[in-house]
Amino acid sequence: MRRIGWVVLLVAMVLTVVTLGLRRGASSGTEVTVQPVEQAAVFRALVTASGEIVATRYADIGSNVMGKIVALPVKEGDRVRAGQLLARIDPVQARAEVSAARAAVDALAAEAAAAERAVESARADLAGARARANEATLTLTRTRELHGNGLAPKAELDAAQAATDAADAQVRAAEAALARAQSARTAAAQRIAQSRAQAERAQDVLGKTEITAPIDGVVSRLQVREGEMVVIGIQNQPGTTLMTISDLSAIDAEVKVAEADVLRVAVGQPATVTLEAIPGRRFTGRVVEVGTSALPVVGTQAAAREFRVVVRLDTADAALRPGLTCDAEILTDE
Repeated sequence: MRRIGWVVLLVAMVLTVVTLGLRRGASSGTEVTVQPVEQAAVFRALVTASGEIVATRYADIGSNVMGKIVALPVKEGDRVRAGQLLARIDPVQARAEVSAARAAVDALAAEAAAAERAVESARADLAGARARANEATLTLTRTRELHGNGLAPKAELDAAQAATDAADAQVRAAEAALARAQSARTAAAQRIAQSRAQAERAQDVLGKTEITAPIDGVVSRLQVREGEMVVIGIQNQPGTTLMTISDLSAIDAEVKVAEADVLRVAVGQPATVTLEAIPGRRFTGRVVEVGTSALPVVGTQAAAREFRVVVRLDTADAALRPGLTCDAEILTDE
């Protein structure tokens, strides 16, 4: 009887262990949801990049003359037309140079006129010398005939020969004087041409004291104030940038794409641009330019290379302003 009890107890313990194991296995299972097989949505490959909004067409306005700004009739945000006055540089020195150059041209013109009269006088002297030389030659011929016939003394023949030699010398001197006068006239004409070129340069400098808009657009950035000095660029030192004129009729997003992704980007691919400044809006566009060389690395530390990619937005919204940061998603495959 005792043995049967032990067997029953052992069987009960085994059943208890098995029951606990089954309960534990059932509690650790994973619940799943089962549904019919369906066709999935289109899978898209995207390249993401960050950058800023820029105008498709813009111009940084500088100055070709150095001086103080005496007039600045525009302010940032103004809409301007091509040819409109944007700024005026102090024109006093440029105007004085124009007056001096014009006076120099007038003085050289007077010298050229005198040189022309000198040429005419030299030609007249040469004509007179040649006439006298011809007369002396004829007199010498007649004197030789008379001397040969015994009708003229040897002294008269020698005098006629000397007069002929003197007349020939006068002709040569007149020819040399004419050549000198012609050279002086040529030099005067060249000096006039040089002086006129300097006058044109001075007039051009004077004209550049008035800076006008090269394109229609908006003054998107104004970096100077009236009364400030403007300098021009020399060697590696850039000149003063007065302002930036942007044509906001077409807007681009310039983004920097990592070198690992740039080979998948191509011109014509669609893109979507979002801005933190305009939440909830998405602007569509297409890639119009992909940089062929990496952008310069800023700093001395090694960093991944990036390439410039330009996305042309389909619509130029008035809320978009140059300089706003943006994010772009470029669809490279689907």
